[in-house]
Amino acid sequence: TESKYHRHGETLQTRSTELGSAVTGSSLTTVLPASSTVRKSIVLSSESRKELAKQTKVTKEERRSQIDGRHRYLISRLADGIDLSEQQVEEIIISDDKFQLIEQFFAPSGLKKLLFFYQDVSQQKSNASLRPDGSTNNLSQKKLFITMGSTEDFTGTCAFFLRTSDEVVTASNVSQEVNFGMFDCTDGNILQGLEFFLSQIMIPTLKSQQNWGAVKEGLKNSQIQEFLYAVDKFVSTLSSSRQNIEDKIQLTKVDIDIYVRSLQNPSDYITAG
Repeated sequence: TESKYHRHGETLQTRSTELGSAVTGSSLTTVLPASSTVRKSIVLSSESRKELAKQTKVTKEERRSQIDGRHRYLISRLADGIDLSEQQVEEIIISDDKFQLIEQFFAPSGLKKLLFFYQDVSQQKSNASLRPDGSTNNLSQKKLFITMGSTEDFTGTCAFFLRTSDEVVTASNVSQEVNFGMFDCTDGNILQGLEFFLSQIMIPTLKSQQNWGAVKEGLKNSQIQEFLYAVDKFVSTLSSSRQNIEDKIQLTKVDIDIYVRSLQNPSDYITAG
């Protein structure tokens, strides 16, 4: 449709796009929902939330019923390591979307590692208003969660469980088949956290190890000594790399112009060299 308006002698012409029957008075009731329909949708939305909460509760209780000695071992190690109660850790685990990774870790020939991150996680306020730049106000809160280690940025503490064999993990052998460790990478200092973990925990443990399996000589064995030397060298290299990245090693700045101005003939070049 086309309409023309005259104002102060000027012609203003506007064109509207075709909206079909939606713009006619007779069809407004089909385009705009009636108040009763709005109320119905709100009720349905409320019922959906209640149903979702009900399903979540059922899932958590099902998982809680599956917890046995194996899970208790993991829970107790995590609680000791990150200063949370075992009840808190249990509630976190059964509420985690990746709960099935624990079962895959226990299975025969299952996952070789099980990782937990404990770090600040940004959470958007439910009633947050947009800032002028389009961003929103976020709250940072410490959170413990299961992870594969490849999808989230690592900025806090990593608690890890490692399997020593492909045997099924049971309540009776979990303490022998599963090793637990942690390293701290607060503020994203992963190299520093790894260096501390190796130098202060792993190397002292290895050097005090008495039983080396089939190697009866233990620490006196030349291969064991070479292995420990290689680990020491790796930690030293790691430390140097970290210091370089942190600009701890700086080359002295030299004012080359002082030397260049005095160069007059070949002998001056030789002297400068």
